[in-house]
Amino acid sequence: MSGPDLAFAARGGEVGVRDAERLVAGLAGRPWGDVTVSVYETGRVVALAPWLAGHAERIVYLTAAQREDGAWGVHDDYSLVPTLSATEALLAELARGAPEGLGERVATAAARGLRALSARRTSSSAAPDMPARELIVAYLTEAIGRRLHELGGRARDLSGGHGVEGVALPPPDRAGVAKLAGIRAALRSGARPPEKLTHALEVGGEAAAGARGVELTPSGTIGASPAATAAWLGARTVPGPGHPARRYLETVAGLHGGPVPCALPITVFERGWALATLARAGVPLRVPPALTASLRPAARPGGVAAGPGLPADADTTSVALYALALLGVRVEPAALWDYRADEHFVTWRGEEGVSTTVNAHVLDCLHAYAAGRGGAPGRYATAAGEVARWLRERQRADGSWTDRWHASPYYATMCCALALDGRRDSAGAVRRAVWWLLSAQRGDGSWGVWSGTAEETAYAMQVLLLCGTAGDEAARHRACARGRAFLRDTGGRAGGPPMPAMWHDKDLYAPRAVVRAAVTAALHLASRGTEVSLLT
Repeated sequence: MSGPDLAFAARGGEVGVRDAERLVAGLAGRPWGDVTVSVYETGRVVALAPWLAGHAERIVYLTAAQREDGAWGVHDDYSLVPTLSATEALLAELARGAPEGLGERVATAAARGLRALSARRTSSSAAPDMPARELIVAYLTEAIGRRLHELGGRARDLSGGHGVEGVALPPPDRAGVAKLAGIRAALRSGARPPEKLTHALEVGGEAAAGARGVELTPSGTIGASPAATAAWLGARTVPGPGHPARRYLETVAGLHGGPVPCALPITVFERGWALATLARAGVPLRVPPALTASLRPAARPGGVAAGPGLPADADTTSVALYALALLGVRVEPAALWDYRADEHFVTWRGEEGVSTTVNAHVLDCLHAYAAGRGGAPGRYATAAGEVARWLRERQRADGSWTDRWHASPYYATMCCALALDGRRDSAGAVRRAVWWLLSAQRGDGSWGVWSGTAEETAYAMQVLLLCGTAGDEAARHRACARGRAFLRDTGGRAGGPPMPAMWHDKDLYAPRAVVRAAVTAALHLASRGTEVSLLT
């Protein structure tokens, strides 16, 4: 997070209000969303769309983002997919001839990437639960083998003629290889793939190019993904200047000067989450009618998607409906019943895993609808009770929760504790979450799973300041005073604290407006609490 993003932390007075106003204005002014760039996605665009403006800048970005050990990614557990993508992209660039002045840089980075992959020993069973991961690993492992075959003897000349002899990539999971073959056969036949698969259409390889069963959205995207869109165009195709897919790719590449994010547009996702976070914290908001209206499709049968090209999901639907309720627009969340599965809710139909945070957001939505409605149908109260029990059963022994959509337990714990707070049957679970947070605070006042971050500190502070049934009020206030000081100090420092990518997609990413909303909310809560303010 840059200095201006958190500069308000160093100011006194009405904390958060003007910053929230700027944030809301940004939601309207940047309707596709504000998402950090992705090594994985950028690598795919380098390999599949070398004609796209900003190509050299993408290559420079990939080589600059490489770690000292030759891998890519913010953490070892999440390094395989971005390392495969970047390495394959650089090999593709060598095969067709790197831009002038970049050849040695590309060759060196490719060789280091190959060595890092060859040395990797992480088992797939321990891998994070990322969308389409097993398919992506199988697809890219195969693609790297093909690139090395294309390079032939030149592959031995990488990095000054040494360092890649004996390279052997760990084989992909057999189930992933089998699924990949079935997907490609279906694409060649013209079958319509599951909507969630279009977000990772690039795994189809050549079968993805012009796939008859896949339709371009009006915004020019396939699956809200630059990689999937480039794959659908085909590596041998250069579309005309007016082609919708080309306009989409040019737009997303232009946002960051060449590198691209992993998902865009994320219109409803970003707006729903940011507005709900600010409103729940009591930040005074003036929301333009157009922003409120953009959330209303969540009430339609089947719910709403995060953005065009993505399947509708229970997470975006519930958060959008919750935001509407907090903004004074209450609609019956009947759309959520499409995602009901026994005693919990799925993110989308056919989901192979389960998500605690999705169910926490559904619970928020159910509570908001039932509040003050004596005539609310009984099925909502029944579902809320079942989901609450389901969440309590998934609380870890230390009091935290984890989730498949975020790398940090602080995010999942925030979602679950706030959703359960106020329920008599869940008071013990909320207290255990608070005890865990109090014990996990770092020496500098921050919270974080890998290192202290503004995002995770904001999540912890929201639990400590919003959970009214948590007890130990004095300890909570002391911890939040230290957290507030961390945010104030880092926000006032030149450059500000970083905003690490911690959200799960094909690659880790950070939805920057959503994170800024979380920090703004935490600071507003801390500033309005006299006890916290007096301690800082």
